[in-house]
Amino acid sequence: MFVADNGKPVPLDEESHKRKMAIKLHNEYGPVLHMPTSKENLKEKGPQSAPDSYGQKQYPASQGQEVEYVVTGTHPYPPGPGVALTADTKVQRIPSESAAQSLAVALPSPQARSDINRTAPGGNEYRGASERSQPTGMNSVISGHLGWVRCIAVEPGNQWFVTGSADRTIKIWDLASGKLKLSLTGHISTVRGVIVSTRSPYLFSCGEDKQVKCWDLEYNKVIRHYHGHLSAVYGLDLHPTIDVLVTCSRDSTARIWDVRTKASVHTLSGHTNAVATVRCQAAEPQIITGSHDTTIRLWDLVAGKTRVTLTNHKKSVRAVVLHPRHYTFASGSPDNIKQWKFPDGSFIQNLSGHNAIINTLTVNSDGVLVSGADNGTMHLWDWRTGYNFQRVHAAVQPGSLDSESGIFACAFDQSESRLLTAEADKTIKVYREDDTATEETHPVSWKPEIIKRKRF
Repeated sequence: MFVADNGKPVPLDEESHKRKMAIKLHNEYGPVLHMPTSKENLKEKGPQSAPDSYGQKQYPASQGQEVEYVVTGTHPYPPGPGVALTADTKVQRIPSESAAQSLAVALPSPQARSDINRTAPGGNEYRGASERSQPTGMNSVISGHLGWVRCIAVEPGNQWFVTGSADRTIKIWDLASGKLKLSLTGHISTVRGVIVSTRSPYLFSCGEDKQVKCWDLEYNKVIRHYHGHLSAVYGLDLHPTIDVLVTCSRDSTARIWDVRTKASVHTLSGHTNAVATVRCQAAEPQIITGSHDTTIRLWDLVAGKTRVTLTNHKKSVRAVVLHPRHYTFASGSPDNIKQWKFPDGSFIQNLSGHNAIINTLTVNSDGVLVSGADNGTMHLWDWRTGYNFQRVHAAVQPGSLDSESGIFACAFDQSESRLLTAEADKTIKVYREDDTATEETHPVSWKPEIIKRKRF
C-alpha cells in the first residue's frame, strides 16, 4: 500500500495504473505540452477579440502598445518554404499588426516581383530566387509544370523549345524570354518523350499511357496516333533523312513507324527488358537502342534485325547520344559512360566518375559531353580525352524537397551556347557559356598520358 497526497492509502493496482498513465501521457503528448503563450496576460491588458467565422480567436488589435507573441515548443514556427529549420528557428516572433503593416509597405509589389522573375533568360538581369545557391553559368530557372519535367527538345529554328511532364501536359516555351507560349493536353499519363521534326511542322510525343502522338503545330492539335506498343513508351526519335519515326517501350521492343501512313514498318525484338532510349542516324547502323537488360543493340533498319549486341555495361543503359560530327556514340549507365565507334560498336574508352543513375546524355559539335543524373548532378566531359572538366549540382527550387533533385533530360539549343535541363523539381534550368572563362581562371589539371615504347 502507498499513501496519497490526501493521506488516504492508495491500492497498489491504482498506483500502478497512475504511473502507467503518466508514462503514456509523457510519451504520446509530451511534444505538444508547451503550447504557444504570450509574454503578456491578454485578459488583464485589454478586451479579447471576437472569434472569427471558423470559431478561432483572432489576434487583438494593439491599443497604443506593441503586443508581441512568442511561439515556443518542439515545433518551431514554420519558416519560408525550402528553408531548413535551425537552432535559430526554435523561437520565432510574430510581428504585431503595425509592424506587419510596415513590413508589407516595404515589400515590392507582386507586379515588380513578377517582372524580376520573368526577365528574359537571354540577358544578365535575371536573378532567380535561389541565386546564391546557383552554380556559375546558370542563366534562369523556368517554372510552370506541375510535375516532374521528363523530356525536352529544341525546335530547328531555335525560337522555342518544348517540354513534357508528369503533369500529362506538353508545354512550348519561348527560348529567348522563357515565357510560356502554349500548353498541349491529350496524354492521360506522364509524357516521356518529345521531338520536333526538321522536315515538317510536326511535333511527336510519347508517354506512359502507351500512346504516340503527332501534333500539327499549325493547328495545335493531334492529327495522328501510332498504336501498337503494349506498355509505356519511354522514348522516340526521328530519322534525319526519311519520314520514319522510331519509338521504344517498356514492352521490350522498339517500333519503326511510317510517319505519313501510321503503319508499323518493323517491330524490333530482342531486348529482354524495357528499352529506355533510342537514337537514329542516316548512316549504318541507322538505329541504336539502350535497354534495362544492360545491352545496347545496333539495328539494320531495312531488315528490322539486330546487327550487333554490345554487352559491356553491367547495369541498365538509360541514355545514348550520337556525336554530331564524328562516327562515334556514347552510352550512359550507373557503372560508367562508355564511348563506341561505328559501325560495329568497337569500344573506345570509359568515362568514369559520374557515380549515379545517368538519365540523359547530350553532346555538341565542340565535343562537350553532358551527363545528367538522378541525384541532380551534371558532369561536363571532353569527348576526345574523356576528361571531366566541370561538375554542377544546382539547388532545387525553393519549396521543393532536397530529394526532388534529379535531371531527367538535357539538350543544347541550336546555337550550342545554351544548355537546357529538365528536372525533378518541376523546373527547366538554362545554362549559358561563360565567355570570360580562360585557362587562368579555370585551370585544367589533365595531362596527356605519355606512352613509352621500347626501341628495337
